[in-house]
Amino acid sequence: MEIYKDLSSPATKEFEKLLNSKLSKTQIEEGKIIEGKINKITDKYVFLHCEGLKSEPVLDINELKSMGLSEKIKIGETIPVLLEKIEDKNGEVLVSANKAQKIKGWDKLVEAYEKNEPIMGKITSKCKGGCIVEHIETGSLMFLPGSQISDKPLKDISHLMNEPQKFALIKLDKIRGNACVSRREIISNFKKEDKAKIVERFKVGDIIKGADVKGYSTFGCFFNVNNEIDVLCHTSELSYSRVNHPDELFNIGDKVDLKVISVDKEKLQIGCSVKQLSPDPFEHIENYELNKVYKVKVVKIMDFGAFCELEPGLTTLLHSSELSWNKKNVSAKKMFKVNDEIDCVITEIDKEKRRVAISHKLTLENPFEIFEKKFPVGTITEGEIMSKNEYSLFVKVGSLDIDAFLHCNDLTYTNNGEQELSKYKKGDKIKLKVLEIKVSDQKVRVGLKQTQPDPFDWFKNKKVKQVITVKIISTDSKGLIVRPEGCEMDLLIKKTNIALNASDQRQSRFTSGDRIDCAILELDFEKRKVVLSIKLLEEIEKKEALEKYGTEGSGKNLPFSTLSEDLKKKNNKKD
Repeated sequence: MEIYKDLSSPATKEFEKLLNSKLSKTQIEEGKIIEGKINKITDKYVFLHCEGLKSEPVLDINELKSMGLSEKIKIGETIPVLLEKIEDKNGEVLVSANKAQKIKGWDKLVEAYEKNEPIMGKITSKCKGGCIVEHIETGSLMFLPGSQISDKPLKDISHLMNEPQKFALIKLDKIRGNACVSRREIISNFKKEDKAKIVERFKVGDIIKGADVKGYSTFGCFFNVNNEIDVLCHTSELSYSRVNHPDELFNIGDKVDLKVISVDKEKLQIGCSVKQLSPDPFEHIENYELNKVYKVKVVKIMDFGAFCELEPGLTTLLHSSELSWNKKNVSAKKMFKVNDEIDCVITEIDKEKRRVAISHKLTLENPFEIFEKKFPVGTITEGEIMSKNEYSLFVKVGSLDIDAFLHCNDLTYTNNGEQELSKYKKGDKIKLKVLEIKVSDQKVRVGLKQTQPDPFDWFKNKKVKQVITVKIISTDSKGLIVRPEGCEMDLLIKKTNIALNASDQRQSRFTSGDRIDCAILELDFEKRKVVLSIKLLEEIEKKEALEKYGTEGSGKNLPFSTLSEDLKKKNNKKD
């Protein structure tokens, strides 16, 4: 090998120039699209020569045929390919003609989208929700939604299949490489200029004579004007009365007069009204009076009530809360049907909001007023249990269809209310007392225990610190359950009130059936509250012992462990 020591010689400079020019022309980089020239063809593969690569890349013939490049499979033809790897683990060059075609096609789509230019394509197949369109120039596949095929519904699109036509790019997802096109936009653009000229001829307040009913929707009715333009009349503008669907008023092909109420020159839309060509029935609402009974016609029944007509075009709401005095969550569907005529009282007229409220129950006698007259508070009577829940009973009193409320705490004086509630079932007859009547709130409260003697009356002649004898019923973690002799109430002596000394505050010291003395610690007749305490009794007896036996050691025989110490403290204070 010859080594060039003299780099300034003409030969060396010439070689350097040639070398640099060669390298600048053959810049190879992975991820770029390069041109490959076919120099060899076999049964399965095509061998390419790419300038700057040390080996020949190989393409599958089937890949080229699937791309529609069968005619290019010839010696000397050039094919653009994507250079994926200059050298893989086997030392071979990896290229892809399919990916190169997709990238080139995507770049052209992006360019057309950014310039807002239409592209040429053809519909190749149908798919869910639309069609697949192939870009003629690059072969890229795009999605055509069914709503974008035409500006009017098409039942058959066979005449559009595989026909070259223009499409507008309406959406590009660069991350996923998806494109969405529209044929409808191309068609609409041709009609837009003509439609703009038609819309400009209309202004708000114009009367359109004899428009044809073209179609219905849940939100309105479409009319065709002079076979030039379609206009919309919203459901709320069809009639002053409530309209469920436009087909209740019109048939397809009917001739109807319209009033123009809005013109949108940007959206090229015209809004119309039918009802504004007739008098507004709300203008003579003064003919109706509050709290007066009127006949109304049921026109629509809903879950929350019913819509009724005072007169044609004047609709009002009868809310479910105004259907019945005593039934909760009553359904209008069970009481009325469409076209029924019923009596109602007008309870509200709001001219600003164009609202009229009515009530059906005000035409009926209020059963709670009858109940108040027949069973005033304090009345003792009999009732039948109609239903129950986890904390109360509902009782029917007399022949009135009213369910009086009976809380579990009003069942018994002695037992736990919830436990007592389990003893009763639907259909049972019970004696009860009327405790409260609220006509305005439609509520009646009754009680069972109020019909029986109150065991709390046993404490009427008792007072705080009075000593009483009780019988131990049972013990629990909270203390002792006891019952005073001659009384039917069970009371609790808390653990802290069992003894003066903390070490003696044990329930285990006592057994069921024992009779013991205790003192009344607290007594409140208004709250029906009484608190018993053994500890208080010991304190009372201890105080009496100190006052009676005031010498040191005199309390040694008494059952008080601290009495001697207390006596010492007392004597020291005297000294």
